[in-house]
Amino acid sequence: MFELREGDAFVVLAILIYFIVVLTIGFVYARRSNSSASEYFLGGRKVGPWFTALSAEASDMSGYLLMGLPGLAYWCGASDVGWTAIGLAIGTYLNWLLVAKRLRKYSVAANDSITLPGFYSNRFHDDKNIIGTVAAVIILIFFCVYCGSCFVTCGKLFNSLFGWDYSVMMVFGALIVFLYTMVGGYLSVVATDFVQGCLMFCALVVVVLGSITMAGGLDNTVAFLSDIPGYLSMTSIATPEVTAEGTQLVEGGQPLFGAAGEYGLLTIISTMSWGLGYFGMPQVLVRFMGIRSEEEVKTSRRIAIVWVVISMFSAVMIGLIGRSLMPTALLTQSSAESIFIVLSQTMLPAFACGLVVSGILAASMSSASSYLLITGSSVAENIFRGVFKKNATDNQVLIVSRITLAVVLVFGCFIAWDENSVIFNVVSYAWAGLGASFGPLTLFSLYWRRTTKQGAIAGMVTGAAMVLIWHNLIKPLGGVFGIYELLPAFLCSALAILVVSLLTKEPEQAVLDEFDHYMDDETPERSMDAVLEGDIPL
Repeated sequence: MFELREGDAFVVLAILIYFIVVLTIGFVYARRSNSSASEYFLGGRKVGPWFTALSAEASDMSGYLLMGLPGLAYWCGASDVGWTAIGLAIGTYLNWLLVAKRLRKYSVAANDSITLPGFYSNRFHDDKNIIGTVAAVIILIFFCVYCGSCFVTCGKLFNSLFGWDYSVMMVFGALIVFLYTMVGGYLSVVATDFVQGCLMFCALVVVVLGSITMAGGLDNTVAFLSDIPGYLSMTSIATPEVTAEGTQLVEGGQPLFGAAGEYGLLTIISTMSWGLGYFGMPQVLVRFMGIRSEEEVKTSRRIAIVWVVISMFSAVMIGLIGRSLMPTALLTQSSAESIFIVLSQTMLPAFACGLVVSGILAASMSSASSYLLITGSSVAENIFRGVFKKNATDNQVLIVSRITLAVVLVFGCFIAWDENSVIFNVVSYAWAGLGASFGPLTLFSLYWRRTTKQGAIAGMVTGAAMVLIWHNLIKPLGGVFGIYELLPAFLCSALAILVVSLLTKEPEQAVLDEFDHYMDDETPERSMDAVLEGDIPL
């Protein structure tokens, strides 16, 4: 089951070095992270702009960056993946611009909140912690799905590289993530995310440049792909001709495509609505809460947007060029997500290939570790201590958090058990659920003083419910109803917050006063001595 082909030993060696590095980082930060719940869940709010920016983006850009986006581009061309990438780039910028600084300041003003559900509860002075409990349950549900998508990536990687059993390697990758997250907490996650973000960026750039060279330049690629109806268009979409089992037909050594499908304005808006999800992504929002100073947000924003734009552009190009270089190598939508791996194996020496494909592990592991940590912190801090044992010690909270990590690990593996899962589809479902549940609430919490706790609860429940209803019952109807579920669910959630808040009693004066003044107090800069002494990650 674990036989190595000639040359694979160097690939395995590179991947083992990567595993050793991330586990070492986890153990290095273990002692400091376990000193308190605040350190374990938020790093004591001492993370600098570079670590914050790359951690936010690496934890967000899971396996779909190196497998999902290239696979979608390979399968049906530029339009779907192109508009998705544009929406994500715009959403990234607006999230950093509109949310980051305000959330950093308000989370401190709101009783020094260290989790996102905790912030929502403290923002509305919800003494019964209903808001935090609802938020924690939503996070638990959708992050199990999200973790599953990351574990799928691990299984597909080793299966594609070495032919090893998908299920065994999926579980192995999940256990590695579980181990360093459980031991090291937030600081280990942020530090490994920084390393992984650098690795992902370099891997994408190396493979896209190598692909262009292999293709003999972009002119040859464009000439080949232009013959595929709708493949390079941004207003139509290529439609592979497939068998009943979903395998693309081949004739004369060339893949068969039908007439180009329509890609109208409504579809474009629907696809770009991926960007709305950023306002509700806990793994990104918690990075805003943990940055060392709100004054460093601008630096982080610039780093993040450059990283995102270049990375997504490279990912899309890899899929398009890959179809030109290997038109019949990957004939199902699920297998198409391995184009990054196949190109790496073809163009790079074994050890270099191992380092590059470790970028895929980096993408999935950085995301999965964040999902595990946020879920554990939400359940332990906001359900266990917030509801069942209000006088729980930090040690008890950490124990419950680690038990939650184990539970999410098991459910994530269960979701990922099907090796034919399409990573892009799995991610899109969880992305919609979290974006619609928390995105409108985050914006209303930071910008509208009249928002009430009843409105907050209504918004979260409506957003989550609409994603489930639209995806499973309405979207299959097709036509105008076939839009991405995040868009209607986000709008319904925002409407629910607005209407319920206006129909319920205005928040008490203490809540209004806190809102009116949370942007007034500047958080003092941390001393540079602390940075130089290694106390604070840069």
